[in-house]
Amino acid sequence: MMEKTIAIRPGEAERDPRGYARRARRQERVLAVVTPVVFFVLWELMARAGVLDARFFPAPSAIFMSALEMLSTGILQRDILASALRVLVGFAIGVVTGLGAALLLGLSRLTRAALEPFLTALYTVPKLALLPLLLLIFGLGELPSVLLVGMTVFFLVWIQCMEAVLAIPENYCEAARSFGAKGWKMFRHVTWPALLPQLFISMRIAIGTAVLVIVGVEFVQASQGIGYRIWHSWSLFQANRMYVGICTVALMGFLFSSVVRWLGRVMLPWTRQTAGGANKI
Repeated sequence: MMEKTIAIRPGEAERDPRGYARRARRQERVLAVVTPVVFFVLWELMARAGVLDARFFPAPSAIFMSALEMLSTGILQRDILASALRVLVGFAIGVVTGLGAALLLGLSRLTRAALEPFLTALYTVPKLALLPLLLLIFGLGELPSVLLVGMTVFFLVWIQCMEAVLAIPENYCEAARSFGAKGWKMFRHVTWPALLPQLFISMRIAIGTAVLVIVGVEFVQASQGIGYRIWHSWSLFQANRMYVGICTVALMGFLFSSVVRWLGRVMLPWTRQTAGGANKI
């Protein structure tokens, strides 16, 4: 018996890949805007209808008016600046030290054997639990907050980047050696390109975690900052201002993560898209 041949017609993605990717991106942007708008509209309607208790869930319009009031007095700008500086300085320290440790341990078997168990044990310690120790050593001020953010970022960057170095296929290194690459050339043409994608992924995770950590630190150790403003508003039962702080934290995390993602896409153009047009980084 002769088998029937089934003709498979090319789909839209195959017929017009650029147009398909363009329409997919447009759809993603629309969904990214419509989803929060629908959420806040429903929240507003439920608050105005009395379904939600305004003492605990004030209407978004009331929260927006509180935000305008805080902007007019300069309170919100000062809090944002204080928190952003702590996050960015700690993030920079953590990325540099974490990347250095990843390269050192990833490229040296003996160093990895000596330090990886110790660092892994420290990684499991909740970083906020170290705040009293840092306050005891360095006293009150900005340094303990910045160092705690740096420590958090360090471990997230170190462990992921070290694994990226260890995962480099040996045949890549053999191919590079066959062309005479060693030392700096091996690092530049093999190790660094293989490491970069994981570095930016770890940085995206780390920047969001850094925002979470600094808010927790500012709950107990700050006189300015978004975390301090949230806690202070709660203690005075000012729900509107508390929600302003929460929304500001969300926007700050989104903005920082978006900047890191954009930098990754600019510096790593070969990782921009998968087959379906979705961004890898």
